[in-house]
Amino acid sequence: MNKWWHQSIKYLLLLSFIIPLLTACAVSDSVKDQYPLQSVNGSGNETSYVYRADNISVPDVAANLADQRKPEQQSEVSTERMFLVYSDEVIQLDQAPDDPSDTLIEINSTEYVRQNYSSSFLQGYLIASVLDDLFDHGKYGKGKYRGYTTKDIYKPNTSYRVPTVEDKKLAPPLTVNRTGSVFKRSKDANASASSPNTSSSQNKDTITSKPATKGKIVKEANESSKSNKVYTKPRKSKPSVKVGKSRVTRRR
Repeated sequence: MNKWWHQSIKYLLLLSFIIPLLTACAVSDSVKDQYPLQSVNGSGNETSYVYRADNISVPDVAANLADQRKPEQQSEVSTERMFLVYSDEVIQLDQAPDDPSDTLIEINSTEYVRQNYSSSFLQGYLIASVLDDLFDHGKYGKGKYRGYTTKDIYKPNTSYRVPTVEDKKLAPPLTVNRTGSVFKRSKDANASASSPNTSSSQNKDTITSKPATKGKIVKEANESSKSNKVYTKPRKSKPSVKVGKSRVTRRR
């Protein structure tokens, strides 16, 4: 009896350790998305951190971030570029040039935006009152910078660099809550959906279907001399009668 009791306690203790671990893993995998740090610029209160969201579109990333923290202003929805403005930072979202299915998330401190960005560039995305507060009514915003994707053309005051160990400590992978409307699409989805005999030129992101065709009746060769009508209504007229003086003749 005592031996059975001790074994039961051991099993209960083992389950008490395993179940919480399994639950924690499930919650982490289904609720959180982590975006790795890709590039860094600046230091102190003038910083820019660039993250990459793999296989998530610009509007979906914007929705994720806005659900986690409501911005003061969000630019119009676009698949190529969006902005989220907060009191202490401005987030620029761009479609990745090397892979349009990815999104580059650029988190810029307010001071970085003031010292590097062109205020005229942001006028196409943000309202005037937000720009006035951001650039202190024209005191700042004299730079040429327009975002990480065009940094080689419209250069910031300092250059971007590969994140160091210290940078990753200051800016760990960006973690956001995944909303129910956001789904990550696998890059291999097209390959699994296409037939092995299908040429590579036909593997596209969208699946097309053949247009509906109408049915038709095909006649046999020996029926070519027949009428084209499927059914001919029989004649139901009464036989004609000819009346004479001496006799009545009925047509046969």
